[in-house]
Amino acid sequence: MCPPPAVAPVEGWVDPAVLFAHWISRSAHAFWLDAGPDAPDGWSWLGEGAPASLSDVRAADLTASASSVEDAAAGPFRGGWVGWLGYEGGAANAGAPVRPDDLAPDAVWLRAERFVAVDHAARRLWAVAPAGDSEWAETVRDRVASLAGADAPVPEPTGDRRVARGRHEPGEYAGLIERCRDAIREGDAYQLCLTTRFSLDGAVDAASVYLRLRALTPAHHGGYIRSGDVALLSASPERFLEVADGVARTRPIKGTRPRSADPEEDAALAAELRASPKERAENVMIVDLMRNDLSRVSEPGSIRVDKLLEVESYAAVHQLVSTVSSTLAAGTTAGDLLDATFPAGSMTGAPKLSAMTILHRLERGPRGVFAGCFGYVGDDGVVDLAMIIRSIVVHPDGAYVGAGGGITWGSVAADEVAEVGIKARAPLAALGAVLPEGW
Repeated sequence: MCPPPAVAPVEGWVDPAVLFAHWISRSAHAFWLDAGPDAPDGWSWLGEGAPASLSDVRAADLTASASSVEDAAAGPFRGGWVGWLGYEGGAANAGAPVRPDDLAPDAVWLRAERFVAVDHAARRLWAVAPAGDSEWAETVRDRVASLAGADAPVPEPTGDRRVARGRHEPGEYAGLIERCRDAIREGDAYQLCLTTRFSLDGAVDAASVYLRLRALTPAHHGGYIRSGDVALLSASPERFLEVADGVARTRPIKGTRPRSADPEEDAALAAELRASPKERAENVMIVDLMRNDLSRVSEPGSIRVDKLLEVESYAAVHQLVSTVSSTLAAGTTAGDLLDATFPAGSMTGAPKLSAMTILHRLERGPRGVFAGCFGYVGDDGVVDLAMIIRSIVVHPDGAYVGAGGGITWGSVAADEVAEVGIKARAPLAALGAVLPEGW
């Protein structure tokens, strides 16, 4: 266990987007775990990191918390690791066949020791550094003072409406939906999360694209993680795993409807989602799968369904969300928890191994970083990981966006194709691109 960090208040307030645009984004190894533009509450963290080993992340003990009142003043994350895990590594670890993707590393983690913590509710900034380090607080104070009064950057429109390259044609994807239904009819699965990919070639300014993405589709689990020439830009609405005081929580999302500018139509869409037998069944299936996954590393009898089938509304979509929690068994490490739960059931289907094997055959291409998870693992056992959905993966030759949806026996192919378009549209727009015809 590392000693408690040095936590220092910073006088004044600067929008975290200003700190990002004029400072943090210029680093080769940088992160911004982002509560969203104009967030009324919650926390954000921005900083520079150093490339770290996944084995160190996996070894973190999640049941030996040593937090203190002083540490808590700067929010739940007090130092540790920030990064991502891609889908392929998790699927392989679970015994499923995979296709490695060479566009971006399957796992990227940064050691995060010096960063700025942003308390949105109190509009306060904190400098967090290793114990005994007083220079970082002065650096942050100087930066904040120099940027006082600066307006948050306004994302420039791209003016470039390129057409993304789809892995599948819409009709082809509809055919794969029918093959999913065939597998369900045969009893090989009872839910399958079928995905596809949209790609663009050419250089991408990751920082500028992220600012556009968060403006287009604000989310409580936004994220920018860059390491060298690869980056993850996310506006994820789905928390995968949260751990605090030895209690793990997961919040699977299954069920989506678009938003409408007309209030009555918007309310009707939310009500339709809440009442949909197909969407409710799909959500409950994944709740049961996550209960089973968590039971592998939890105290007997501690699994709880805290919330079931609640509609949450975001800028572009309504989502159907549930919450499952448990008390972790003593000595559970981050690696133990990930081995039991990752990839998330909301991105595989159920039964999980059978679903991943079927999807490998149908999708015919790697998911890569998409459908993985990102966030932080703290030195003190606190974890917050979000799903890599509504996201952009930037690599040296371009960028890609993954999207998909859960298929059940009750799925209608045209509806599922439309849902993919709804999910991919905003990330592609941030890149200055549009969907191929038919999506």
